[in-house]
Amino acid sequence: MKTIGIIGGTSWESTVEYYRILNETVKKKLGGLHSAKCLMYSVEFQEISDLMQAGDWKAISVRMQEIANMLKSGGADFLIICSNTLAAPAPEIEKNIGIPVHSIAEATAKEILGMKLKKIGLLGTKYTMEGSYYKDTLRKYGIETIIPERGEREAINSIIFNELCLGILKESSREILKNIISKLQSKGAGGIVLGCTEIPLLVKQEDASIPVFDTMTIHAVSAAELALG
Repeated sequence: MKTIGIIGGTSWESTVEYYRILNETVKKKLGGLHSAKCLMYSVEFQEISDLMQAGDWKAISVRMQEIANMLKSGGADFLIICSNTLAAPAPEIEKNIGIPVHSIAEATAKEILGMKLKKIGLLGTKYTMEGSYYKDTLRKYGIETIIPERGEREAINSIIFNELCLGILKESSREILKNIISKLQSKGAGGIVLGCTEIPLLVKQEDASIPVFDTMTIHAVSAAELALG
């Protein structure tokens, strides 16, 4: 079994779920007392959030590379970043640190292709929805991405950082997200990517009439399977 290096704490609310899913997947595959071999570095998320708000993605990339190097030195065979927003530095990590990063966007793209969908709606932080990394990754697989309108993007971002990352789950916020999903469906989305690892804490498949892609679960399960080889 390979050792998974986990960059977590982004936020820890979803990283807890990552750890659970990784171990449950290994136990399901191997039985008995088997569990995932992993190393975790949990960031101080306020520091990362401040850098995101300042638009200092270079500093974020440097910090992520420093963490990746520590996990590599500790014996990690590959890395996962427990975040969609912070997945953007993955190419720099692989190039400069020399350790594979199991991509959350790539893993999700393969799930979408498995359902033969070509157009999806993307929910996430404003950085994920408005940035190019996630959409470009999906485009490589022939998948078109549509995003909510500007005001809706701001509302989703607020729900993520001011509620979900703090462990606050509101029914009113679930309704807001459900309405946004319905609007994306009316614009031709055949599925919805929950492109923030906190959103699946609030929105489930039963909240939509089209396929919902829980990136957190997809990423964690595929990482455990990769570790098992």
